[in-house]
Amino acid sequence: MHGPVSSGWLLVALCAATGAYCLLRMRSDVEEQRRAAGGEALMGFGMAAMAVPAAVFSPPGWTWPLYALVFGAAGLRALWAARWRRRHLHHLVGAAAMVHMAVAMAAAPGGAPHHHGTGGSGVPALTAALLLYFTGYVLLTGARLIPAVAVAGAGPAAGWGDRPELARACRLAMGIAMLAMLLTL
Repeated sequence: MHGPVSSGWLLVALCAATGAYCLLRMRSDVEEQRRAAGGEALMGFGMAAMAVPAAVFSPPGWTWPLYALVFGAAGLRALWAARWRRRHLHHLVGAAAMVHMAVAMAAAPGGAPHHHGTGGSGVPALTAALLLYFTGYVLLTGARLIPAVAVAGAGPAAGWGDRPELARACRLAMGIAMLAMLLTL
């Protein structure tokens, strides 16, 4: 992604740490949590790879279509899973955002992002819609996190993979990172 190098590396670290925690959550005894954690780990590591500052490393041209293919497949899986759990709709939107960013980067001359479909100026409609969605998601997830922290110590000790407040914090971190990446698009 394009932007200041220091903020790019912070995004890489945040997304990689979130992806790593999601891998830990995949060891949960709850099957639904394992499934969701797998998709979130893919998203975290994919966002980390995409956030590497372009000033440091410019990936080869075949990388962006590969991202679009991988996250397109993840989006189809989320669409299939959304038949049973509404939460997967968020995974579908996240995968769509990653496909959108990959397509924009692939279409950009020389790796510099450009806004298509805007009539020459402004933010594309899809980017604006994704920004609105993730802004609302971050605000809602942040508000839901506050009560979860207050009652976290009330129950029996849970393993790292079964702590709902940490899962919400990871989703919040990825939502904030997605907002930052969409803003640099």
